[in-house]
Amino acid sequence: MTSLKVQLGNYPHTRPLKERTIPVDGVDCHFTESSPLHAAFARMVRNLEYDVCEMPVATYLQAREAGVPVRLLPVVMVGSGHHRSLTRLPDGPGLSPRDLPGRRVAVRAYSQTTGLWVRGILREDFGVDASDVTWMTTEEPHVAQYRNPPNVRLCAAERVVDLLRAGDADAAVLGPRAIGGQGAGLVPIVPDAEEAERAWEKRHGAVPVNHLVVASDDAVRSAPDAVAALYRALAEAIAATAGERDGSPGGRAVAAGWTEPLLRCLDVAGRYALEQQVVRSPVDIGAIERESGFLDR
Repeated sequence: MTSLKVQLGNYPHTRPLKERTIPVDGVDCHFTESSPLHAAFARMVRNLEYDVCEMPVATYLQAREAGVPVRLLPVVMVGSGHHRSLTRLPDGPGLSPRDLPGRRVAVRAYSQTTGLWVRGILREDFGVDASDVTWMTTEEPHVAQYRNPPNVRLCAAERVVDLLRAGDADAAVLGPRAIGGQGAGLVPIVPDAEEAERAWEKRHGAVPVNHLVVASDDAVRSAPDAVAALYRALAEAIAATAGERDGSPGGRAVAAGWTEPLLRCLDVAGRYALEQQVVRSPVDIGAIERESGFLDR
């Protein structure tokens, strides 16, 4: 039996695999845990520590550009609307998105996928370019080869919200989980954020995707059937747990397969990434899809 070392977060759609109620045919999956989850992403793109690993969209795009030998599996693990991700202190001065040029905005890393979506929204909806803002970060990029643009500052703070509360930033970008954690009580800057998210989704035909899944080239070359079996099991688990997800953008984002919404979403993410210098060369979505052709065997 083939063994795979697998790092996936804990969600309703990964529970059946981790509890072995949905088997991965012919594969002994060794599921590891990482706390926080995002620490595993750097270990994957720097050291190829896992055979299969959950991966943020922006990190994957940077890794692919840097020549890191991984392939994308079309499994959406996490997604959400992100107009609510741009926040400020509730007792601070009123601030609109168009007030941000010349100001400082805190984000965990410039290459964090939530930040990618927020900067794209700022440019698309409000005419604010990424280069108009100073981005205050608490972490380095996951991909070691990547260099931040000159308007990015690495700070000593441990958390994004600490920069905001210390007055070192005027606004903060927080991912979906962080909004309910360290970001509790913060106020969205985008007016009518939920309505704006619905308009963005209608315009693009997709919910913004945060995390997908990658497999190392070594695993694909040595055990393509095992990686494909894991992919099929994830797809089965997503279908089996559909009733545990609501109709929110986050609930609707989770899916498996090269769906039209996923292709549209990746196309927009690639364009945003190039505009923001998250990557420095155009993203070929067709080539990414072709690289996963072994899944159809």
